[in-house]
Amino acid sequence: MALAFKRPGPGAIRRFFPILDWGSDYRKDTLVSDLVAAVIVTIMLIPQSLAYALLAGLPAEMGLYASILPLVAYAIFGTSRALAVGPVAVVSLMTAAAIGNLGLEQGTSDYALAAITLAFLSGAILLVMGVFRLGFLANFLSHPVIAGFITASGLLIATSQAKHILGVEAQGHALFDRVGSLVANIGDTNWITLVVGAASVAFLFWVRKGMKPLLIKVGLKPRLADILAKAGPVLAVAVTTLFSVLFDFQGRGVAIVGDVPQGLPPLTAPQFDLELWGQLFGSALLISIIGFVESISVAQTLAAKKKQRITPDQELVGLGASNIAAAVSGGYPVTGGFARSVVNFDAGAETPAAGAFTAVGIALAALLLTPLLYFLPTATLAATIIVAVLSLVDFSILKRTWSYSKADFAAVAATILLTLTFGVELGVSAGVVLSIVLFLYKTSRPHIAEIGLVPGTEHFRNIDRHTVLTHPELLSLRLDENLYFANARYIEDYILDRLANDQPLKHVVLNCAAVNAIDLSALESLEELNRRLNDMGIKLHLSEVKGPVMDRLQRTHFLGELHGQVFLSHYGAMRALGPVTGLAPIRSGPGGDDVAT
Repeated sequence: MALAFKRPGPGAIRRFFPILDWGSDYRKDTLVSDLVAAVIVTIMLIPQSLAYALLAGLPAEMGLYASILPLVAYAIFGTSRALAVGPVAVVSLMTAAAIGNLGLEQGTSDYALAAITLAFLSGAILLVMGVFRLGFLANFLSHPVIAGFITASGLLIATSQAKHILGVEAQGHALFDRVGSLVANIGDTNWITLVVGAASVAFLFWVRKGMKPLLIKVGLKPRLADILAKAGPVLAVAVTTLFSVLFDFQGRGVAIVGDVPQGLPPLTAPQFDLELWGQLFGSALLISIIGFVESISVAQTLAAKKKQRITPDQELVGLGASNIAAAVSGGYPVTGGFARSVVNFDAGAETPAAGAFTAVGIALAALLLTPLLYFLPTATLAATIIVAVLSLVDFSILKRTWSYSKADFAAVAATILLTLTFGVELGVSAGVVLSIVLFLYKTSRPHIAEIGLVPGTEHFRNIDRHTVLTHPELLSLRLDENLYFANARYIEDYILDRLANDQPLKHVVLNCAAVNAIDLSALESLEELNRRLNDMGIKLHLSEVKGPVMDRLQRTHFLGELHGQVFLSHYGAMRALGPVTGLAPIRSGPGGDDVAT
């Protein structure tokens, strides 16, 4: 028998190549909008790319290389119209930590090759996740854990750059090690470096909020003022570089960028060494997931503002292709950046072509402008990083989680503390594990409400919160959680303990309105509960079982062995099993009888 292969239709091709979707109706006015956005983002991205490469412990040019071909790859495969892909602070920090674990010295070819290999591995992981639709794995990184991790990373990044602001040597991966090293070497501070760095930090902070209003006040149009304000970091680079030349900063002990190779990115290849891959795989996986979470959150936020649609699994493919592109063009791991994506959106980007045009601008900078960077003080790039990452630090998450959920607070606090103490990889890994453990703990002890009928209605509410009607021979319980292996025994024990001192009972009705799934362990527990209640002369009943849950139960022997019945509604169960005769006014909830649950 001959095998027939189905040819993918136009819809499938467009799904894998979104460029065919938005590119089919590309217009002149769209081109103008994308070009304007590209100019603004290019101006912003040049100093950022150089700075983030410095943060990753890599040559400055690798930051530029990571901002060229990856943007083109994303324009072809990505689904966001505004996401700007490239080096970002957190991923740069994680890159430095990952390669630092290998014991390689910064500035060596082996260190750079390891970064290229890390980008390739990250890209491969993202592609596999996209092809097999594994984007749901990112859901294991809860928002509190991500918020805590980013806050701690912002502090780590800022302190890692303090040595460049002071012009001293400092070591250590953890916050306290770095601070201790800085304090120990504070006497070696280069005062010219400190002045340059501090002035750059102050200027860049002022640029963020003060430059645009000032330019508008002197008569510039808001659009032009906004573009010039975005160019603030470039102005800091230009002025400090000029001062460096005029006053011979290099001869006065001020660290400068030095030679930056002129030209387009070289073709490179990762190191195909299984031992190295094994050492980098865990870091690559974390970088992939964290980068995806950061990228997809930004992309979805911006897309919602224009009622556009993001496809998470295709975003994995787009980011994977971008990282592969970085690996073959001398770059290092990349993802969608929050700040530059917002700038891209605000500047009027209509399609991913804006990213491709930005890549052209960065390529021209690498081809023509790199000789001008020789005398650029390293302190200026450090100031760029510090100003960018301090906006990520948000300790208010601790207050919000403490007041709302102590479990979430524990996850945030542990993530921050462990990240600051032991580094980024252990910190985020511990945060993920703690979040899962806390989730399992909470769901293993689900809320079970004893419910009664609200007088004059067909609604049932918690007897501890409302004045309700109950029947002395009928126990109604609402299970507020899916039933699975972790809570099956808890629910069984809860019901049996509740029945221990309540002799008149003849019926137990489990309201399953909140139950979306029952696994095999929970089913076996229900079977055992059904047998034990029958031995006690009590019938077990179910009510309001959802369709998908009922479908599973019908494929088992449970319903045939159930001594009670399955009722469509809980009100129907109460009417069928006995008229309501008792009133149980235990107490009302804090908001009166309108309080839910």
